[in-house]
Amino acid sequence: MTSPTIDILVPVWNNPFETRACLAAILAHSPEARLIIVDNGSSRETELMLEEFSESMGEQGLFIKSERNIGLVAALNLGLERSDSTYTVIVRPHVTVHSGWLETLVNVAETTGAGIVSPLFSGVEAPILPKPAPGCTVMESCTVSFATLLLRSEMFRAAGLFDDDLDGDEWCLREYTRRVAAFGYRTAITGRCCLVCSAGQQFGSLQRRNEMIRKSRSAYLAKWGILRHYCVYFGPKADAGTVTEIISALLHGARQGHHFTLLLHRRQQVAFRKMGWNGLHTGIELLPLSVLFPLRSLQRKVAALRAASPDMLMVRGCSETCFPGSDAVISHDELCSSFMSVQIQ
Repeated sequence: MTSPTIDILVPVWNNPFETRACLAAILAHSPEARLIIVDNGSSRETELMLEEFSESMGEQGLFIKSERNIGLVAALNLGLERSDSTYTVIVRPHVTVHSGWLETLVNVAETTGAGIVSPLFSGVEAPILPKPAPGCTVMESCTVSFATLLLRSEMFRAAGLFDDDLDGDEWCLREYTRRVAAFGYRTAITGRCCLVCSAGQQFGSLQRRNEMIRKSRSAYLAKWGILRHYCVYFGPKADAGTVTEIISALLHGARQGHHFTLLLHRRQQVAFRKMGWNGLHTGIELLPLSVLFPLRSLQRKVAALRAASPDMLMVRGCSETCFPGSDAVISHDELCSSFMSVQIQ
């Protein structure tokens, strides 16, 4: 079996000392990969360092120069257009890689078939990503970061590159994971690899960045619709065998970026875990109810969830289920139809 080929894409804007340390660590711990460096309008000092570094690599490196800062997303697309490998891995200069990091990400992609794989991160200002559920080392997720990200090259050739009109983080990645999901590619996050990173550089003023985020959010919502939080209650009599169809619909919805909290009686909690449903997606959370006073526990948990998420929608998981203390409740059929009807846009 042929081993996959790998390109590591590093977008650079100034900060030469941190960038050199990042590049040196990549070479030390990923010698089999080709390095693609995109100089995103850096200062002359950084440019000279990158040229010198690239020349020493020969055919193992590719240096791409932009005369001005075109934005993170556009710089990434510039590098992706030149990648011809099986996988392309984005690493930003404020991230420090270590031994085994690349093998771990590639192994997750190879064994799961995921189109996108993200590690976890540590550090004072590291991206905050959802961790896999206890007992799971890999889970599907819609929340990832450009700090480090593995991409299956066949995926972005089929679904296209990132939308460089969107902000270079949350909304751009939300749009992309949603888009590739429509093409059948999954996004995974793994706890097998944790990379240390410092604060990434920010381009432009805070006011300008906030305005870009606002526009990106509006563009996303105009294309894909509102992201919602749903609270699902199946009632005390439902068992795992009778709700398989709705669980499948919830997974479909989680892949679209929606969040689900499932309120479960103890017997259901045990059965759902045995089915592996606690590890389906980081957007699906199983929340157990008290054994002694389940209805009181239900009311308290719903109140707490509503306080944190006022727009949360309540869902009747089974047709005969009563949702105590909640008048505005939608049926599981309404929920399923709203997710399964979504088409590629």
